[in-house]
Amino acid sequence: MALVTRRRAVTTIGAALAGSVAIPSYATAGERTPTPQPLRRAHAHNDYLHPRPLHDALSHRFTSVEADVYLVDGELLVAHDVVDLDPTRTLRSLYLDPLAARVRANHGSVYRGHRKPVQLLIDIKADGEAAYLELHRQLGRYRGLFTTYTHGGVRRGPVTAVISGDRAVRAPMEAQRTRHAFYDGRLTDLGGPAPASLMPLISDNWGTQFTWYGVGPMPTAERERLHTVVRTAHGRGQRVRFWATPDLPGEARGAVWAELIAADADHLNTDDLPALEAFLDAYDRS
Repeated sequence: MALVTRRRAVTTIGAALAGSVAIPSYATAGERTPTPQPLRRAHAHNDYLHPRPLHDALSHRFTSVEADVYLVDGELLVAHDVVDLDPTRTLRSLYLDPLAARVRANHGSVYRGHRKPVQLLIDIKADGEAAYLELHRQLGRYRGLFTTYTHGGVRRGPVTAVISGDRAVRAPMEAQRTRHAFYDGRLTDLGGPAPASLMPLISDNWGTQFTWYGVGPMPTAERERLHTVVRTAHGRGQRVRFWATPDLPGEARGAVWAELIAADADHLNTDDLPALEAFLDAYDRS
């Protein structure tokens, strides 16, 4: 199928599948039956707002989840805003311990039989350096779970932690000889000196880079820029994600998702887990 025809077909399919879809849940510990192929582009934005943080995303086969954290009295609490902080909702209880249990049950991987790491994107909302140092301490307790940088190389684990949010974390991360997490860059970092072993992900706000929000055809210059960004990042071993893309059901969301896939962007950002799962399955079938 020609690229333009394929893009139009997928946009139409995406609009038709934009509502909720009944998807069976898979085990939250060991997988007793084979699961469908994990969705390599699916990123759960603000994952902790779902009824079952982490588990809902994994039941929809997502391979990247996002958690916002604050450092409070020496503990990392998960919330978007300070007013929502709850001492029972820790990064350990919602993400680290469940991921460790699932990897143990699945013999070394988040999805049984699929060895590619799942990404845990941790957005530090405040107190960057202090929060990161506590995070480093916590991640280090999960031996073998997280992808680790040490001795100038990267050892892959079942989960790769990437740190976003407060930019003050970059300096202490660069100074470490061993770390259990990586840095989320911005488009201003693309082509800079930071290697993929520090900065494997480039993320940015869609609206600060593009004017098109899925209505009508994407302007040629913007499409070319999107493809150039992805191609440049991939040439350096880095992945690409945009946040604040359209996320309401309808043709505009499907059109933007289709353009991102056509450009080979690595992560599609959404709060609507079943809709993105259905869209990606339909795209594969097309």
